[in-house]
Order: sequence, then structure tokens, then C-alpha cells
Amino acid sequence: MTANNIHPTAIVHPGAKLGAGVEIGAYTLVGEHVEIGDNTWVGPHVVLTGHTRIGRDNRIFQFSSLGEIPQDKKYANEPTRLEIGDRNVIREFCTFNCGTAQDVGVTRLGDDNWIMAYVHLAHDCQIGNHTIFANNASLAGHVQIGDWVILGGFTTVHQFVRIGAHVMTSMASAVVQDVPPYVMVAGNKAEAHGINSEGLKRRGFSAAAIMAIKRAYRTLYKSGLSLADAQAAIATASADSPELTPLAEFLSVPGRGIVR
Repeated sequence: MTANNIHPTAIVHPGAKLGAGVEIGAYTLVGEHVEIGDNTWVGPHVVLTGHTRIGRDNRIFQFSSLGEIPQDKKYANEPTRLEIGDRNVIREFCTFNCGTAQDVGVTRLGDDNWIMAYVHLAHDCQIGNHTIFANNASLAGHVQIGDWVILGGFTTVHQFVRIGAHVMTSMASAVVQDVPPYVMVAGNKAEAHGINSEGLKRRGFSAAAIMAIKRAYRTLYKSGLSLADAQAAIATASADSPELTPLAEFLSVPGRGIVR
């Protein structure tokens, strides 16, 4: 078993649970209810607190604060949680809050995410895998983010918004409604600007699949159909184009309305 490397100035509560090969930098604080998985590196001047579980092989850079209580006036010291998966990179000055009793009670970040500096994840956010959040992206409470999403720098996301898989936002986008899978958005407030074709190519989507997604985008945004009729048409098309199933399922769930 690989020994841990804890700087002598770090303060690690005796109740904290550390896996093998964990490294804790100078002046970092690790609270009583924190769990850290194998081979995770935590830089200097980090605060890990609350009921926080961190997986293996993560890299957490200096001055981040993870697991603090939510910025919610209704919070009454319930033992809500923050859960972070494996192989994430969390850069400087990030703030991730625990969940609230009014929702699922846990804020979650999945695996293999690249989280740049000054990113804020508010209470009860649910983040998938393989995402990239550029500097100063900020999520309000209860936001859901699918896999492979890229948020441009200074993107802000309204509470309860859902963002589907493979979405990309431009710099300084203000997202106040749901964004269906595959769509690119930009602006304040954000509007749709086509599909994330380049990202889909890089992830191995075939030319035929991308063409089917483009046709679905035109159905949703360019055909003049009502949302209900466009949703029905995309659901029908998904029988022959399975890559449209996530889009059809996303549109079938009531939310804040979609960016349209």
C-alpha cells in the first residue's frame, strides 16, 4: 500500500478517511466527515469540509473550497453531502457546495471532468462525466449537466436548468432555459446556434448520425412546428436514428422550457 504524504502544516481531522497514496498540501484543512480516495492529490490552502466524498486519482488545486454548506437561507444544518467521482481536475479557487434537504440532498460531480479556475457548483447540482467548465462558469442550485458538456468561460446557468449531453456554450452565455442535447448556445440570454458537430466528430459519431442530429435540429428550430409537434417528429425519427433517443427523451421531460 502506498503511504500518504501529508504536509506537516496541513490539518486533517482524525475522523477523516484517506485512501492509499493521498497527498495533502501545506495549510490544507480536511474535515471530520471527508473521505478521499486513493492517489488523489490535494494542493496547498484547500478546504475540504462537510460530508464530502472524493474518489480516486483526482487533482484539487490551491484555494478551492469543497463541501461547504449551501448558499441557501432554508438550510438548517442538515447532513447533506458533496460527492466527487474519479480522475477529475479541479483548478484554483473552485467552490462546490453540499446539497439541501429540499432536493436530493447531494451535489454530485461525476468522473473525468476538467473544472477550471473559479467555477462554482451550487447546492444539488448533478454533473455528468467528461465535461469541461472553463474559468468562472457558475451554476445556480439544482442544475443538471449531461456528459461531454463544455461551458465557455463566464457561462452562468439559472437554477433548475437542465443541459443535455454534448452541449457547448460560448463565453459569457447566460443560460436561463433548458438546452437540449447536441446544441450550441451563445448570448445573454442564450440562444441556439446549431449543433456541436466538431465535438461529435471527435467523440466518434458517424457522418450519418451527425446528419440525423442536424435534421432533428432543423425540425426543432427551423421548421415552424410547435414544440409538441417537433418533439413528436423527433421521437418518430429516433426509431431509425438511435442517436436521437437522448434528444427525444430530454424534450419529453417538463422543465423550464427550452432555449429556442
